[in-house]
Amino acid sequence: MSRSEDSGPRQISFGQELWRKGTHMFALVIPGGYYLLGLDKTERLSVMIPITAAVILGDISRLRQWGIWRNGLEKLFGRMVRPHEQKGDFTGAVYILTTVCFTVAMFAKPVAVAAIAFIIVGDTFAALVGRKFGRHRFFNGKSLEGSAACLVGTLIVAFLAPELALPVAVIGAVTAAVVEALPLGIDDNVTVPILSGLVMTLAARFLAQL
Repeated sequence: MSRSEDSGPRQISFGQELWRKGTHMFALVIPGGYYLLGLDKTERLSVMIPITAAVILGDISRLRQWGIWRNGLEKLFGRMVRPHEQKGDFTGAVYILTTVCFTVAMFAKPVAVAAIAFIIVGDTFAALVGRKFGRHRFFNGKSLEGSAACLVGTLIVAFLAPELALPVAVIGAVTAAVVEALPLGIDDNVTVPILSGLVMTLAARFLAQL
């Protein structure tokens, strides 16, 4: 489960959260490049799989405290690592990049582009608004304000999503926001793209039969 809104002293500072979510938003180059460069699944995966493997290797170096982490990568990324990641979990970057590969492989391009953008934008909105303005918290530490912000973010993506019927995109946006808020016990960088992509695929097929 993502812990970007967890309350209490164990969370990273808001400044660190801003830095982390800034890099998170930069990941929009992934769905953007997939669409704007006209790549097919094979071409997108041929780029993403090596990048994902490199990030996994970098994170393993952090978990094992190899020299590549202690003498280099830690200075660049150490302040963005959350407490639960410091205790032995992979970082969100590993989860989202791995899920991007599966999302691209599983779904049609318009669905994959939207599903990936949902987690990037929605999670960023949820984390920053929830951390700054969250007052009404759920039992899992997330807030009503953060979840509402997530929905706003995913709806923005839905209205901008290319080559995707608006009703399908809106259904996906709502699904993404609900999944992001639920305590499913799995990192939401995994659940949001996969489940919203699945729901959009089913919705598109259903609407096509009407």
